[in-house]
Amino acid sequence: MAGDQPIFTVLSDVELKGEGHPEGTGAARTAASDNESGIFSGECELCEEHQAELDWFCASEQKLICSHCAIVGPCRGHAVTPLSTRVSTVRVCEVCVSFGTGDELRGRAREQVLAQVSAAREALEEEEQRLLEEVQREEERVEQCLLTQRAHWKQALANLSQTRSRLVHTLTHTPDSQLAVREAEGVGEPCDTEQLNLNPTCSDSRLLRGLWATAVLLGQNGETSYFKFDERTVGPLLTLSQDLFTLTFTNKKSRQPCAYDPARFDSWPNALGSQALSSGTHCWVVDVGQSAAFKVGVCYASLERKGSGNGARLGYNSQSWVLSNYDGDYSFCHAEKKVPLQVVKKPQKIGVLLDWPSQTLLFYEPDSNAILYSITQTFTAPLLPACAVTDQSITIVHK
Repeated sequence: MAGDQPIFTVLSDVELKGEGHPEGTGAARTAASDNESGIFSGECELCEEHQAELDWFCASEQKLICSHCAIVGPCRGHAVTPLSTRVSTVRVCEVCVSFGTGDELRGRAREQVLAQVSAAREALEEEEQRLLEEVQREEERVEQCLLTQRAHWKQALANLSQTRSRLVHTLTHTPDSQLAVREAEGVGEPCDTEQLNLNPTCSDSRLLRGLWATAVLLGQNGETSYFKFDERTVGPLLTLSQDLFTLTFTNKKSRQPCAYDPARFDSWPNALGSQALSSGTHCWVVDVGQSAAFKVGVCYASLERKGSGNGARLGYNSQSWVLSNYDGDYSFCHAEKKVPLQVVKKPQKIGVLLDWPSQTLLFYEPDSNAILYSITQTFTAPLLPACAVTDQSITIVHK
């Protein structure tokens, strides 16, 4: 057919040489431009057999056919394509030929992507270097500040140590009368105050007692006496850990019946230490944690153990001395009398110091050695560590 050859030339050139065959691109472009106008203008020939427009292409026969040939004619069952679709393919191929082959396009795109990645990498490296330099400058500044602070506190600690040594020397080598009474020109006669007793005997000076207590605690060097709870004394609503250091409050439902023992408290949730104290200086620490209700102190071994009266209640008789906390209300309790205590920060631990030679009992905060309360008392019998708890747990700790 006279009109077939130009179309065949275009299709074969584009399909077989359009990509990967650059030698055919010029011919393909020329053939496509020469024949597209004829195809779309309706000037193509009619099918000789059916007298219908040749608007289909048979890939099997490699020729133009009409729709009747494709459906009921000799090309039925062959691979046929509408001519409009085929021409679109030709145009796409022309675009590809105009802008380069697929390999060329991929190469250009790859070069653009690599260029962008390279630029991004360089920017990130520059930013990283800037941040590293900034961090290094900050580290040097902080290090210098720390060195300055360290030198300052080292000097301050040395000054405090010298002051402490002088105070201890003064307290241990100066008579009480010289410590308490001094002449003051233009000030008037010295008088007693609530903070400092200026009597020549100095038997009840809070200031001197606090200085003495601080010196004793520092002299202990963090050493504590080794105590455990006596499991025979543990009262109801309490459980004792296997190591005998921790008391835990339990409710009535989980309470386990206790065997009778004359040493056991049968009503109050008390427990006593296993070692009696009647000489020397002893201190121990009780970790009260988050407990909101506890008592820590000492008592005579003769303290009552049975009944719910005050005779067996710590702090409510003449045989026990305890620091008590109930829901943030701290107080010193003895013989049914309470002395309210001003506690600025809730202590996590309570320290107890008993100095038998001076008959002094002192309660303190171990982390800061702050004195919470102290008392001088004539003890007539050996003392036992005593505790009570009605909220969570308390534990005797040892360094």
